Amino acid sequence: MPHFGFPLEALAIFFGVIGLSVYLDLYAHRHHKAISLKDAGWWSLFWVTLAVAFYGYLWVRFDKQWADLYLAGWALEKSLSVDNLMVFMAIFASFGIKGALQHRILYWGIVGALVFRGLFVAAGTGLFMLTPWVGFIFAAIVAWSAWKMLAKRDDADEIEDYSNHWSVRLTEKILPIFPRLHAERFFLTRKIANDLRNADPTIRLPRDAALFATPAFLCLMAIETSDVMFAFDSVPAVVAVTQEPLLVYAAMIFAILGLRSLYFVLAALTRYLVHLEKAVIALLFFIAFKLTLQSGEHVFGWNFFHISPNASLLVVIGTLVVGVVTSFVWPEKDEPGSDEPAVIGAPKTD
Repeated sequence: MPHFGFPLEALAIFFGVIGLSVYLDLYAHRHHKAISLKDAGWWSLFWVTLAVAFYGYLWVRFDKQWADLYLAGWALEKSLSVDNLMVFMAIFASFGIKGALQHRILYWGIVGALVFRGLFVAAGTGLFMLTPWVGFIFAAIVAWSAWKMLAKRDDADEIEDYSNHWSVRLTEKILPIFPRLHAERFFLTRKIANDLRNADPTIRLPRDAALFATPAFLCLMAIETSDVMFAFDSVPAVVAVTQEPLLVYAAMIFAILGLRSLYFVLAALTRYLVHLEKAVIALLFFIAFKLTLQSGEHVFGWNFFHISPNASLLVVIGTLVVGVVTSFVWPEKDEPGSDEPAVIGAPKTD
C-alpha cells in the first residue's frame, strides 16, 4: 500500500473542522457555570459523530483501507483514554476544584494535548523511554487521591487556602504562587494580588513578583503532565496500528477532544447515581495498580501479571455499571442541600 502522506485537502478539512469545533465548544461554554448532564451528553455525541464523519470522508475521498486504519486507531485511543479520565478525577479531587472551573482547566488541557500529541507523533517513539518513572509518580498520586476521597466522603472538602497544598510547596520556590483561587484565572498581576492581600490579611505571598500563578494553573499543569504521561503509552499503541502520521494524529485528536465531555457526563451522573462515586474510588485504586505494573514492567522487567487495554476497559465499564445498578437497587434519600450539582471527588453536603 502506498503512503497516505499529507494531502492538502485532508489537512485543510481536518484542521478546519477541529478549529471550528473547538471554537464552538468554547463559545457554548463561555459562561461561568457547571455543565449539565444533558449538555455533556450532547457534546459527547457531537464529538463521536464528528469522528465517524471523518471516517466516512476518508472512505469516500481516498480508500476504505485508509479509513479503517484511522477508525482502528481512534477506537484504540478512545479506550486507552478512559484511564486518563480516571486520573483527571483524581487530580481534581486532590485540588478540591469543582464546577465550571473544571471545564476551563480541561479545555486548556485539551488544547495543550493537541500540541503535545503532534510533537510526539512527529518525534516517533524515541521519547517513550521517559514514561516508566513518571508512571510510578502518578500511581502514587492517584492512589493517594483515591484514599483521600474514601476517607473524606462525609466531610467538607472545600479548599480555600492552598498555602500548605503539596503543589504549592513543591513549586513556590521556583514560581511565585498566590495561595487562593480567584475567579477562573490562572495568573494574577502584582496589583491584583496585593489588593486581595490587603482585603484579606491572612493571605501570605511568598515574595514580590510581577506575576503570580494560582492553584488553578498548578492543577492545569498536573492535567497536562498526566496527558503527556498517557501519550507515552497511547502513541506507540496507535502507531502500531498505522504508521501514517496524519491518520495517527487525527485518530488521537478526535478521541481526546471528546474526553472532556465524557468526563462531565460521568461527573453529572453522580447527582443522580448515589453509589457511582464509590465505583470511581475503586477505579482510581485499580488505575494506580495498573500504572505501577506498567512502570515496573518497563523499569524492572516485571512480567508476572499484565493488564491489557481491553481488560482495563472491561474493568472500568464493569465497575461503573455496578455503581449505576446499585444506585437504582439501593438508592439513598436526598439530604438537605442536595439540589446542587454533584461533582466527582466532592462530598455530599450536610
